[in-house]
Amino acid sequence: MKEKRTDHLARQLARGEVFDANCRSREVLMHLTGKWNVLLLIALRDGTMRFAELRRKVGGVSERMLARSLQQLEGHRLLVRKSYPVVPPHVEYTLTTLGMEAADRMAGLTDWIEENVHALIQE
Repeated sequence: MKEKRTDHLARQLARGEVFDANCRSREVLMHLTGKWNVLLLIALRDGTMRFAELRRKVGGVSERMLARSLQQLEGHRLLVRKSYPVVPPHVEYTLTTLGMEAADRMAGLTDWIEENVHALIQE
C-alpha cells in the first residue's frame, strides 16, 4: 500500500498540477493557449516556415507579437529555430516532436470551434 501511494505521488509530482498556483505547468498553459501561440503551432504542422511566411499565414499578428510568441514556444521546446548565416538573415522554424503533439491537440480544439462557431457565438 505504501509503495503504491509513493508511486502515485511521484507520478503526480513529475506530471505537474495545473490547479496549483505555484506549479510551472500554469506558465506553460498560459503560453501554449495564447491566441498567437495556438495559431503558430497549427500553422507549423504543415512543416518548416520562415518568419515572413508565418506572419502572412497568421493574419493580424504584429512582428513584435510573432517574435515573442516564437520565443515562448522555443523556450518550452515546442519548436526549433534555425538561423542561417546569410545576408539578409534567413531563419526557419520547425516543430519538435513535442510541438507536433501539442499542435495536433490544438488543431482538434480549433476544428471543433470552427465547426460550432455559429452555435458558440450569439449574434
